[in-house]
Amino acid sequence: MAGAAAARERPVPEPSGTDARPGEDPRPREGTGSGARRLRRPAWTTDALVVAGYLGLAVLLTGGQWCHPGRLFHQAGDQILFEWMLARAARAVTGLENPLYSTALNAPDGVNLMANTSVLGLGVPLAPVTLLAGSQAAFCVAVVVCLAGTATAWYALLRRRLVASRAAAAVGGLFCGFAPGMVAQAGAHLHMAAQFLVPAILAVLFRPRRDRVRRDGVILGLLVTWQVFLGEEVLVLLALAAGVFVLAYALADRAAARRAAPALLRRIGVGALVAGVLLAYPLWFQFFGPQHYRGMAFDVDGFWLDAASFTAAARQTVVGDDYLPGLLAPNPTEENSFFGPGLLVLAVVIVIWLWRRPLVRALACCGLLFALLSLGPEVRVDGTATGVPGPYRLLAGLPLVDLAVPARLALVCVPVLGMLLALSLDRVWAARPSAATEPVRPEPAGPPAPAVPVRLLWTGAVAAALLPLTPTPIRTVPSVTVPAFVADGGWRAYVPAGRTVVPVPPVTGAAVSPGMLWSARTGLAFPAPGGYFIGPGGPGDRAARWGAPDRPTAVLLRRVAETGEVPPIGDADRRQALADLRHWRAAVVVQGDLRHSEPVRRALDELLGPGRDVGGARMWDVRDRLR
Repeated sequence: MAGAAAARERPVPEPSGTDARPGEDPRPREGTGSGARRLRRPAWTTDALVVAGYLGLAVLLTGGQWCHPGRLFHQAGDQILFEWMLARAARAVTGLENPLYSTALNAPDGVNLMANTSVLGLGVPLAPVTLLAGSQAAFCVAVVVCLAGTATAWYALLRRRLVASRAAAAVGGLFCGFAPGMVAQAGAHLHMAAQFLVPAILAVLFRPRRDRVRRDGVILGLLVTWQVFLGEEVLVLLALAAGVFVLAYALADRAAARRAAPALLRRIGVGALVAGVLLAYPLWFQFFGPQHYRGMAFDVDGFWLDAASFTAAARQTVVGDDYLPGLLAPNPTEENSFFGPGLLVLAVVIVIWLWRRPLVRALACCGLLFALLSLGPEVRVDGTATGVPGPYRLLAGLPLVDLAVPARLALVCVPVLGMLLALSLDRVWAARPSAATEPVRPEPAGPPAPAVPVRLLWTGAVAAALLPLTPTPIRTVPSVTVPAFVADGGWRAYVPAGRTVVPVPPVTGAAVSPGMLWSARTGLAFPAPGGYFIGPGGPGDRAARWGAPDRPTAVLLRRVAETGEVPPIGDADRRQALADLRHWRAAVVVQGDLRHSEPVRRALDELLGPGRDVGGARMWDVRDRLR
């Protein structure tokens, strides 16, 4: 995110006397002289190979789910949530429905999708995939797009603005898209992994030229609007990181900052106006529409990182394991800081080596600050509280900062490290020092390009630091099955318009929701109560909570499903069950495969009378009892 360095970069000027053809890279190639024979391969073929490599790696990492409908990524509840959101976006497109709200979940009250991670910016473009291949395929494609798209976007920004070497840009883009934190987020949190617009926003915001400010501002506003519909939290991190970077760069080179400030501020002004107009209604709906809430559904202060995590190996790397990361990160999806000791040592070397460049100084300040902020209000080392206050304590509760999970602040370090790697490799690989690096105040002519042994040594050092971070395929776990009674539409004969299918257990909190998966895999064919989402505590309580307010029958069935123990059930429980089913507007109650299927079946038989087996499920028809 610290790609604001692009503010000072221009394409490398074409050397005089070049014989490059249109579409070819006019810059001198390493190892070529004035009389050397030049390679005539079009430049775009190299770019295509880089992008194809990113796509191939992303497909490989998601291979555990392709053609495996019975598997989910390890954070199964989060994947179910995003599968449902992708299915909902496709339904909104085909049915011309309100994309910001739905009663297909949490019936009859519904869910404010704008106030949840609805990823409409992915769901709408991927609607054809969802409709043709289903929600699981759409989710896997979305993960591939997030990982490979982010890597490609950073490669393009690095190549156009910061480095002369395509290889250096490719390495930087690879790290930005596939760092351990990005892979950890991609398996569960599409809204955090979808960072492919971040380099584009920075490229427009910090465009070196000062003409066409209005056009740039309009484009900036459109990109920001799209990012809001991908993930607001990433936009918050981007705004914070860009602000820190600008301040650090201004301190490093005040003259350049004064020259760039007018155009930058005008772009921001135009962009804010465009985005404000486009987002006025969606944001009103998010904060004041049906089922809106206040605050967060969980304590973000519990989601910070251990200082030792920065030198540890993440689970999903070739040298990782399951034990140590579990001590150093809140959960497997938040391993955002696991860079390993080799990469951190290289980063220090790069900063010292290239310290004279304002760009590098600003990147170093930005990365260090966000690394410290991710440690939370008190620094911990190897799981032990040190009593040392973290800088986050000074910022907790401030606007924007209170909307971001502290552990995710370390994600800012990913592009910072990626750019430092690219700059260092460009320095040793380029045929001569890049003329693109400080156009406002060009640096004095640097020393000759390093000799071959130095290039090999530095390349080997970078490889040695990055190889342990090589990602492994995202882990999968078995999925709950969708009963044939649900998948084949057998329920339709029992559920009239305005009535619901009640899955068992009717999840009302942050847990794996079988009914939500059934809904996603069937294209939201039926409304259902409960689900995994964030909503208000009740009609008179706008405090955020996971899921719908608990109803006694939902609590009872969830306890039986978790423990396998059936409590004594009396007439009061039966009356309460009917009241709850009436609130949910139930037509049928359906139980699929559960870990404790038999105890749950006995509990429901005692509550509702005998059910019957239909299409791989147990069904209780309650239409007559609720009239």
